[in-house]
Amino acid sequence: MADLWNTDTGEAVYRSRDTVKNLRIKVRIERVTSTAALSQPLQQQVLSQQDRGAIELETLSSSGHTADNEEELVVGWQEKFFSQYEMELFQNEAACHTPLDHQYHTEIKALNQGKGRKNKRIFTYTDHDRYTNYLPLHQLQHSTDLLTTTKSGPTFLAERIASVRNRRQDRRTMDSSVPKTAIINWEPTEEFVKSRHMVNNVMHTMHIMGDLGPSGSLGQKENECLLVTIKTDGYGTVIVKPDFNKGKEPFRIVTEGEKREVWRLTVENVSTAMKPEDKDREQNMYKDLYVRHKEYLNSLVGQDFEMPPAGILRYLMNGEIVSAKGFEYDNLYIHFFMELPKNWSSLPFQSLSGVTQTCRTKTLGKENVAFFSYPFNFEAFYMNEKESEESVLQWPVLYFRVLSLNLWQRYRIEGYGYLLFPAVPGKHIITCHTWRPIQMDPVSSLRRFFIGGSPELEDHSYVRVPGTFKGERLSRFGFCTETTGSVTFNLHCIQQARAFVDATMLKKKRQRVFEQLEGFSQQRAVCTILEAFQRARRNMQETRESLPRGLISSAS
Repeated sequence: MADLWNTDTGEAVYRSRDTVKNLRIKVRIERVTSTAALSQPLQQQVLSQQDRGAIELETLSSSGHTADNEEELVVGWQEKFFSQYEMELFQNEAACHTPLDHQYHTEIKALNQGKGRKNKRIFTYTDHDRYTNYLPLHQLQHSTDLLTTTKSGPTFLAERIASVRNRRQDRRTMDSSVPKTAIINWEPTEEFVKSRHMVNNVMHTMHIMGDLGPSGSLGQKENECLLVTIKTDGYGTVIVKPDFNKGKEPFRIVTEGEKREVWRLTVENVSTAMKPEDKDREQNMYKDLYVRHKEYLNSLVGQDFEMPPAGILRYLMNGEIVSAKGFEYDNLYIHFFMELPKNWSSLPFQSLSGVTQTCRTKTLGKENVAFFSYPFNFEAFYMNEKESEESVLQWPVLYFRVLSLNLWQRYRIEGYGYLLFPAVPGKHIITCHTWRPIQMDPVSSLRRFFIGGSPELEDHSYVRVPGTFKGERLSRFGFCTETTGSVTFNLHCIQQARAFVDATMLKKKRQRVFEQLEGFSQQRAVCTILEAFQRARRNMQETRESLPRGLISSAS
């Protein structure tokens, strides 16, 4: 007998573009009597033996189907069907207190004067009914147990959704005052977290109920049973519990009490299908809407691609300070700024400096790593001038210093470093090593440990060759430093110039920016290589000057 029932009473979620007002659900309940329970398996056995000339059990099958033991009703979305209890309650105008109660009184009065109501046992609670708003959770659990053969408890999501409406309405007290409770709970319990961390979406609810009481005592609240629950959020999501039978066996409902009667429940979707011409019309309407929206977006962007003037290189960088590791102390943050060489400029509102958040380190292997993931962007323009023999295209430089905070919010210098902007567009992951100036006495180390004081650079560009330096030699003799940690950058560079478009039209393959600019067509080496060559040349000249003149003349 267990195979004749559908035990899948979980809820089903549907997505529909159609409005929910077109939803039609057919609900059928049938009381299972002893004769009906006996006749159904016998009838199937007889029909399977038609070759033997067996007869149908018309007497047994007809005796169990009376008008009082079964009912079928087609229900629309938010369509109100009154129960016997509501018919008796709203007949008395003195029991009506709200405008909705008076409306129900008028409708019931019209039903009594007309042909009467077509339902007896099946009725509905719409979203505006007081019973829908305050339907207790234990009744939902009890109805769930009635519809299934196994005593399975409700899920956490079912409990929260069932209490959403009550929690939303019980925010204020009867005198509209805010409850004097603690706004912040520093020690939340597990139940507190479950009851507060819930997305409170506005759901419209409708319940299809059934009065499963005896024939002569309809209208008693204890005999009401929840058959079907329909919910929608107004965005095309429809939740039905239990799901439609779809040709499967009916659901089993067992009432409480001494008799413990058994009922069959069948739920079917009988909504009118859309006609082919209406479907085509709707698809064309959506297609036209999407085309117009695309045209609107194109009108906002425009058809002309923004280009810099002739002879100007536009440099855009979207960068990220990924991490820092290998430093002595914790609670690190980075202060950085950009330096623009000669012939470079930026927008007036462009910020050329920034500070990251303070980040604690995390031990990975043998290193203490601080993950910043701090984004920054930069945009600059290069104005081309006349070409000279010794002129080298200088790229912007990003100077940075790593600092740490102690317990008394005093900072220490952890390291200085710089980053030369890449000359090649694309993605670059660069790790820059840092150093810091030190003093060779123990007092400096004690001061750094206790009060946070440490030597600093007055000019941060001293990490590299300063842009304001005009001499031939930059001596750092006697300057004591200490290697510290490293900082990792993730850079995405974009370069834009009209010379790039001209080179594409002429089908010339050029791989460097300064090769594609008009004033630097003859320079084919990377600026970093040129700087290294110039340093080697200066070292060679200094070496030659330090040698004796006799040795130089003999070698020549």
